[in-house]
Amino acid sequence: MTDAEPFGRIKIRVAAALFSGDEIALIHRTRNGQDQYTLPGGNVEPGEPIPQALARELDEELGLDLTDAIGVPRLTWIQDAMVTRPGSTPPRKLHLVFRVHIADSTRARLRTVEHDDTAGAGHLTWSHYKDTAGKPLFPPVPLAELTTPTAPLDVVQAFLPALDDTNYRWI
Repeated sequence: MTDAEPFGRIKIRVAAALFSGDEIALIHRTRNGQDQYTLPGGNVEPGEPIPQALARELDEELGLDLTDAIGVPRLTWIQDAMVTRPGSTPPRKLHLVFRVHIADSTRARLRTVEHDDTAGAGHLTWSHYKDTAGKPLFPPVPLAELTTPTAPLDVVQAFLPALDDTNYRWI
């Protein structure tokens, strides 16, 4: 398999389910006239440790210093995605989603616009985590199914169903 074949290469993406109390931070963009929400985060650089990538991405996107987080970020969901999307040959993407909790005082200092070279500007929005049900969220992690923002999950729940063109359409 060559890199030119769809899903012939794998990228790892870290993301934060960033909570301030019962509210979750989402990056909102409009693509092709449709709303899309993403969890803050991005691709891991070659050779970069996962915790360092998470810290770098949150700093780049929101100005969040992870030392201001309440407790240690916890890996909550893992999702394997092989989704066709506009643009170049799509990679297979492994999403590692961490729950991160911050105080209201930290939230007040975050940037409200996130600039992405390919996706354009995204706006930081906050909503109750239960209100994410039915929103076009990527990756589509089951935030609304948490009983509380700090609810433990069993390991089996952490491995989400894989994404492909039969169960997800890129906007």
